[in-house]
Amino acid sequence: MMKKTIELKGVDLQTLLGVADAHVRLLNESFSADILIRGNDIKLNGQESDVEMVHEIIHEMIQTLSRKGTLTKKDVLKLIKVVRSENGQTEDVPKEVIHYGKKGAIVPRTAGQKEYVKKVNGNDIVFSVGPAGTGKTFIAVAFAVAALENHDADRIILCRPAVEAGESLGFLPGDLKEKVDPYLTPLYDALNEMMPANKLKPLLNKNIIEIIPLAYMRGRTLNNAFLILDEAQNSTMMQMKMFLTRLGVNSKAVITGDITQIDLPKRSDSGLIDVLKVLKGVDGIGFAQLNESDVVRHKLVREIIKAYDKANGG
Repeated sequence: MMKKTIELKGVDLQTLLGVADAHVRLLNESFSADILIRGNDIKLNGQESDVEMVHEIIHEMIQTLSRKGTLTKKDVLKLIKVVRSENGQTEDVPKEVIHYGKKGAIVPRTAGQKEYVKKVNGNDIVFSVGPAGTGKTFIAVAFAVAALENHDADRIILCRPAVEAGESLGFLPGDLKEKVDPYLTPLYDALNEMMPANKLKPLLNKNIIEIIPLAYMRGRTLNNAFLILDEAQNSTMMQMKMFLTRLGVNSKAVITGDITQIDLPKRSDSGLIDVLKVLKGVDGIGFAQLNESDVVRHKLVREIIKAYDKANGG
């Protein structure tokens, strides 16, 4: 066993360690070494070879931060891979972690979610369809935040149809934010799970992260962006086409929905049902189908979904 202490002076600790110590968690998952933060000291304890590698990686992290002025998850993963390779270890670092949120690692927890993650990693546009509670939106937002923090995207656009208001928001009292926020609350909830309020609020204020009704996407072209369309079953065919054609250079889009929860006057009007047929087989577009076995909410939610499906002949 070996113990080592790294003294940190003049280092931005939050950036070095990552949001909610995300970078430290990566090291903990990759090596048999305990990493303890005490004030401006990092204390290492564990197997000699692993402590030596973690010690080297942390010093490289400090150098990277000093040189670039920032440090991302991608930087840390690259350093882990390089140092392990130099020490004769070719074992991959954990691949399934999408992002480190306020409560720890966000990973796919079911077979359907793993397939969903694979589709997002391998395509520029992904459709995720399934019942409530299967993590469709949560995983999409985790990917978006990870892309922003890793500088793979410059901004995040989250939208959903405000179908309950008939998208006629001008008839509702209050300013735009007061009008649309009640319809966009689930997206705010997901973001609040991903990052602390003191980091999220400035990003919202600067429109680096936008949460808007689908109708407000019209006329825009979004480059270097991560786009999410939530509750897509309530978009019309024209709205779906409009959303998909907003995609600019170096952008990615995830579209989520539940075709059993369509609130439009006619089920046949759903842009999601239509697009699943129209774009089937197009290269660069992935489709992930989730079901009740992928529900990760309260254990009764799965049984409730199964009961309703049975009652409705599903």
